Amino acid sequence: MSTDDIKLGYIGLGNMGAPMAKRLVDWPGGVIVYDVRAEAMTPLAEAGATLADSVADVAAAEIISVTVLNDAQVREVVTELAGNAKPGTVIAIHSTISPDTAVELAEQLRPQGIHIVDAPVSGGGGAAEKGELAVMVGADRDVYERIKPAFKQWASLVIHAGEPGAGTRMKLARNMLTFTSYAAACEAMKLAEAAGLNLGALGRVVRHSDAQSGGPGAIIVREDMRELTPDHWLFDAFTHTRGLGEKDLSLALELGDANNVELPLAQIALQRLAEGLGVPHPKE
Repeated sequence: MSTDDIKLGYIGLGNMGAPMAKRLVDWPGGVIVYDVRAEAMTPLAEAGATLADSVADVAAAEIISVTVLNDAQVREVVTELAGNAKPGTVIAIHSTISPDTAVELAEQLRPQGIHIVDAPVSGGGGAAEKGELAVMVGADRDVYERIKPAFKQWASLVIHAGEPGAGTRMKLARNMLTFTSYAAACEAMKLAEAAGLNLGALGRVVRHSDAQSGGPGAIIVREDMRELTPDHWLFDAFTHTRGLGEKDLSLALELGDANNVELPLAQIALQRLAEGLGVPHPKE
C-alpha cells in the first residue's frame, strides 16, 4: 500500500484536534473523523472529511489520531478502536498523558498487531492552524517512518523520540520547562512591579529578546548532562554564560531585598546555574 492509499482517522475535535484534522481533509486516502459533539464535526464535513457515527467506525482507517482529554478517555477510546481495528493499524495518541499509559497500551495490543504511538504536540492552536506544530513521537522506527508523512500535514517538526512512551516523556520535559519559566516570569513581574516598572514594557522586552536569543532552548544543545571538560566546544561559552547569569541573578536578588520581594526561584537559579550548565565552580 502506498502512502497515498492510506486512510486516516481522527477522534477528538477540540481546540487542537479540529485544526489538526482539518489539515488532513486533502489527504489522498481521505480522513474519517469523530467527536461526541456533533457540532464539532460539522466544519470538518464541510471541509471534505467523512463523518463517523462512532469511535468503532473510525477503526476502518489505517492511521488513527486521538486527541482527547485525559488517560481515562484515551484508554476508553483505544479499547473501542482495538476491538474493531485490523492488524497493522496505528493508533497515535496526541493527548498529554502518563508515559506509562502509552507503554501499557502498546504492550497490551502488540499481540493483535496494533501499533500504539504516543505523539504529543507542542505549539498551540495557532501553530496547528498553520501546520507548524512540533510532534514528539514514541514509536518503533518502522512505524514512525510510516506515519511521518501524515503528521507532516499539521507539523513542521516531527521528532522520533524513541520507543512508545518516549514521546510523552519528552513532552513532559518540554512542558516542565514551559511552566517553570511561567512561574519565573511571574516572579520577575513581582520584582518589576515593586521596582516601579511598567509590566507591559517588560513583556515586550522579554518577547523581543527571546525571539532573538532563542530563550531557554538556546542552551539545550548538549548530548548529555555530564560536566563539561575544558576542551569541550561549549565550555568557554557556558563559562561566560555562568558568569553573566550569576552576576545578574545576584543583582536581581539585591533589588528584591531592597524592595522586600521574595525571589525563591531566582535564589535556586543562582545556586544551581553553574552545575546545570556543566561548568561548576571548583570545590574549595
